[in-house]
Amino acid sequence: MKDLKLIRSKKAFIIDMDGVIYHGNQLLKGAQEFVTWLEDNNKSFLFLTNSSERSPLELSQKLARLGVEVDPNHFYTSALATASFLSTQSPGGSVYVIGEPGLINALYDFGFSMNNVNPDYVVVGEGRGYNLETLERAVKLVEGGARLIGTNPDVSGPIEGGVIVPACGALVAPVELATGKKAYFVGKPNPLMMRHGLRRLNANREETAIIGDRMDTDIQAGVESEIETILVLSGVTKPEDISKFPYQPKHVLDGVFEIP
Repeated sequence: MKDLKLIRSKKAFIIDMDGVIYHGNQLLKGAQEFVTWLEDNNKSFLFLTNSSERSPLELSQKLARLGVEVDPNHFYTSALATASFLSTQSPGGSVYVIGEPGLINALYDFGFSMNNVNPDYVVVGEGRGYNLETLERAVKLVEGGARLIGTNPDVSGPIEGGVIVPACGALVAPVELATGKKAYFVGKPNPLMMRHGLRRLNANREETAIIGDRMDTDIQAGVESEIETILVLSGVTKPEDISKFPYQPKHVLDGVFEIP
């Protein structure tokens, strides 16, 4: 289930980060060599992550600490996609945010103000600031009419050592259950996120491939956007999980180290 010649012929790559390039603060096998291959072969590439915690600059600095130098322009996050989407829906609106600075700053940059009384939106991303108090306020605000937004639907994600921890989808679920309101998720597999990525790459879908470790976000996003799909087994999805999904990846690799 892999055609390395076809993969290598693609002009542009949309690449997930967690489970593909690193776990937590541990660089995965071949990540440095893969980035070098992209640059040496003049490939267009964008690290497109559902994580909303860090800004592109912070992600660039994180990779640098792990020994991989990549310009911040090569990163795009669900926080940026969420802020961009909301700015088209309610320009200059207000938000109550449960999340980290990467999400808060993205919303500020798109003209939103913070509001914990009567916001237009309750926006939930990953973050250590999530607790019973913020959860209770989010429920109250959504019941009062604020629209519920999740940066991404991932219910879990890998950290250092391959440990799985709750992600945005799991953190939004209590608000949905308590209010009976469903969140709108902007991140992968929402094709909106993929269109943002293709525009940033200045590429069309036929010449692009998406590399990810999750069937339910990365591969589904590629399938729905008609982009060549490459599943790597270095993250969340295990070989025995693949057949459980009604859609399948075009290529399955052990990791990005196979591509160069």
